[in-house]
Amino acid sequence: MKTTEQLEHQLKRHSKAAKLEIWGKFISFSALLLIVAVVVAIIGFVASKGLATFFSNHVSLWDFLSGKSWNPGVTDAHGKPEVGALPMIVGSFLITVLSAIVATPFAIGTAVFMNEISPNKGAKILQPVTELLVGIPSVVYGFIGLSVVVPVTRAIFGGSGFGILSGTCVLFVMILPTVTSMSVDALRAVPRYYREASLALGATQWQTIYKVVLRAATPGMMTAVVFGMARAFGEALAVQMVIGNAALMPGSLVDPASTLTSVLTTGIGNTVMGSLQNNALWSLALVLLLMSLVFNLIIRLIGRKGRLQ
Repeated sequence: MKTTEQLEHQLKRHSKAAKLEIWGKFISFSALLLIVAVVVAIIGFVASKGLATFFSNHVSLWDFLSGKSWNPGVTDAHGKPEVGALPMIVGSFLITVLSAIVATPFAIGTAVFMNEISPNKGAKILQPVTELLVGIPSVVYGFIGLSVVVPVTRAIFGGSGFGILSGTCVLFVMILPTVTSMSVDALRAVPRYYREASLALGATQWQTIYKVVLRAATPGMMTAVVFGMARAFGEALAVQMVIGNAALMPGSLVDPASTLTSVLTTGIGNTVMGSLQNNALWSLALVLLLMSLVFNLIIRLIGRKGRLQ
């Protein structure tokens, strides 16, 4: 017969399943720490490079954010470097907001058709189209915009065809599948008994969609729009090919302009590390990173509001 010590040892010994669970927790926790460390390292690296413009080169933060002239290699009449980032910030916000305004009605209409009006045939046709748009590379969108959108804009509105309007048309198509797919998920998350109760009270299908389903799915659809704006704000290659890349304040939607990403992609390879020109570009990258964090914060706040409701 087994002694008391042997029984106690067997009872306290971890089983194979318990050991696997411990290893699973250890691996998961290690992966989580690695992701957090990578994110913190990226933010710290970009911040250290971007803040060097203000601490090492002694550029005023206000002059950087409000200046309208971007030429870091040149000084103005007061001996200050021309590192005004306002044209790029304005261009980025204009093209982001306009593309979201254009894409939102199409995305919500497509989502309503796929989920409420024709959930079977509509989804079979539109779902593959949406997935196809997601898989197209950015450079292809840029070439299409350069070959089609820019000439059409030039023929209709005049000018060179490069500008905010062309970039908006390209980004509208790029963020449309993202906003559409997330809007579909938001509509599917609305409980079925909401629709049944509305129809039982005598409401028509359109009244149910407009006054019940869409209102219940509003937080999710707002999250989709902000998520699409975040993608549009950080898009580089496609916008660079159609916007004109002129670091000037846009006077109209058809004037050549620039965004934070377009200036970064065209200038980062032509500067020396540690120079004012290079530090100024890193400052633009820091602004871009901070705006991305703001978009993520807005998404979380909207999602929390939706859960509370």
